[in-house]
Amino acid sequence: MVESATSNYEKLRRQRLKENKKRMEELNLSKSLYAATPKPSPAKHRKPKSARKEVDLFAVRRSRRTAGKPRPDYKEGMCLMLSRGDLLNCVYASHESRLSAVKRAEQLESELGFEYPCFVKPMSRSHVTGRFWLGLPQRFCKAHLPKEDEMITLEDEDGNESPSNYLANRTGLSGGWRGFALDHELVDGDALVFQLIRPTKFMVYIVRVNEHENGDESN
Repeated sequence: MVESATSNYEKLRRQRLKENKKRMEELNLSKSLYAATPKPSPAKHRKPKSARKEVDLFAVRRSRRTAGKPRPDYKEGMCLMLSRGDLLNCVYASHESRLSAVKRAEQLESELGFEYPCFVKPMSRSHVTGRFWLGLPQRFCKAHLPKEDEMITLEDEDGNESPSNYLANRTGLSGGWRGFALDHELVDGDALVFQLIRPTKFMVYIVRVNEHENGDESN
């Protein structure tokens, strides 16, 4: 009895499989299932990046002290780019050029005399790019500058004045220094002579890193 029941069940199972297969062929489901392929997602169209615009150099200011001298070349050692990516492409002043600028600035400082306190400040990339922070000598600040935050005026050799925010606790110039650096096209390697002619006013003399008077660095 058990064997006959098993054989009958097997016959029914095979018959149902044949019927199901026949129905699927009639409905054409088997072909459609195997032929179906997922649709590719549409490709995203990216806008082409615009070409980086070249930065035009500002017109070079000439002070009275160097008006009669040949026009210097500021392309070498220039670092006027402001973005973080452009900083990597800047060309910085060589060690010899820095020393030459500092030497000429110290000579100018000695010629100014001792009536007003002075100091020489070489420019690095943090002074003329990025956040434009200018730290001043602590000993000079404690001896001559205000003990609290104060607005300090920076005057160039042509008489142009620029206000700058002096932070006493940090002994440096913050707001306003950026405008002075850009207006005067300061670059990495320049050397500045700061002469305190009033309690809150500096006379600023700029010695260019690539400016060699009479073509001789010793001058």
